[in-house]
Amino acid sequence: MKETTGTPASSTHPNPSTTQTEPPLPKGAFGTLIPELQRAVSAEKYHTPTPIQEQSIPHLLEGRDLLGSAQTGTGKTAAFTLPLLQRLSSKTRRPRRGTPRALILAPTRELAAQIGDSLRTYGRFLRLRHTVVFGGVNQTPQVQTLNRGVDMLVATPGRLLDLMQQGFIHLNEVEVFILDEVDRMLDMGFIPDIKRILSHIPAERQTLFFSATMAPRMLELAHTMVKNPVRITITPDKPAVERIEQKVLFVGKKNKDALLVSLLNTPKINKAIIFTQMKHVANRVVTKLSTAGIRGTAIHGNKSQAARTKALDDFKRGRSRVLVATDVAARGLDVDDITHVINYDLPVEAETYVHRIGRTARAGANGEAISFCCAEDRANLRDIERLLGKPVPAEMEHAYHCDVAFRSRQPAPKPFNRRNDAGRRTGRSLGRSPGRSQGSYSWSDSRNRNGGNR
Repeated sequence: MKETTGTPASSTHPNPSTTQTEPPLPKGAFGTLIPELQRAVSAEKYHTPTPIQEQSIPHLLEGRDLLGSAQTGTGKTAAFTLPLLQRLSSKTRRPRRGTPRALILAPTRELAAQIGDSLRTYGRFLRLRHTVVFGGVNQTPQVQTLNRGVDMLVATPGRLLDLMQQGFIHLNEVEVFILDEVDRMLDMGFIPDIKRILSHIPAERQTLFFSATMAPRMLELAHTMVKNPVRITITPDKPAVERIEQKVLFVGKKNKDALLVSLLNTPKINKAIIFTQMKHVANRVVTKLSTAGIRGTAIHGNKSQAARTKALDDFKRGRSRVLVATDVAARGLDVDDITHVINYDLPVEAETYVHRIGRTARAGANGEAISFCCAEDRANLRDIERLLGKPVPAEMEHAYHCDVAFRSRQPAPKPFNRRNDAGRRTGRSLGRSPGRSQGSYSWSDSRNRNGGNR
């Protein structure tokens, strides 16, 4: 969605109220929405639909099934929540206890909560109820809300099945079934759960299937759930990953903290997500940053849901400018104005790198991704570069001026040696030598003598 603002009337005009600029009328697919939804869209200062919204909303308002593929940050959530709200509002009734009319499945708690926020935002002028259920928290408040009746239910698969087995949720009146981030659900092993859930939903329904990619196995799964679907694939003129300035900084493992503090003390980093591989490392990084006077919060699987929600809220509201996270936040996290993603640890899976850096450069904005690479990460870097189809530029300038981080750098460093390094032991193909294009350097942490590079 593109943000627009009206022009305020001049305060010197004798009758300002007669010249106050009216909010622009919604364009395109937004113009097909009912007045209550147009009002909610305008209240969010959105005026022009994104491509996924423009192409999806008319078909969904007609009741068609849909297979949607679009990059993260393209407005996909509004593409399905707006027509869902319009459909359910056309025939309102008192919600029945534990019997929703629409079910939205999401792979993670954070994504489920964000979908719930979208339903609340756009449904503010409608008499529809919704709730979100997920694990990691006491189920009692969720059950109490379900017992009062909801029109729409957003859920993660595990908690949904638990509540179904306990008799708190019945899916026999579901009219609309929406699966979001299905590729992520596949990665997390949720497909058997989804099939169990599907067996409780009426065959006559509208089904929406959204995924970042539509690989053959994804299409095979999709066609077991949808009937005569509309297929929409949004390929932007400039993919999000190409709007992100990427760079890698080579650093010794023990010197990452000093380099991170040095980077965060530069004024251009306004709002950053820092990704670590391990939960305890995320906690330690927050502590290190606090010692340096940089306020950050951590979010990972060992945190209670209340703590995760507070950390995310603090980050969104600017109470902390840094969020340190494991890959629980690599998918589905939608926060405005993130200027930088910093990979404190490179991910083992190359695809995860793309999802991580996709937290910046959202909704057409630009962003920057900085990755730390130590000796153990070289094979991972090579995998990422193979996936991207090009090398990640190595920046040595900042590192040269970060004396603490690179104090062990030798004045006459030996170049990267493919034959003698860890790739020979693991059989993996290692990356290009950064020395070829950026000048040779040495790794500041010692080699792993026990074999392998991890």
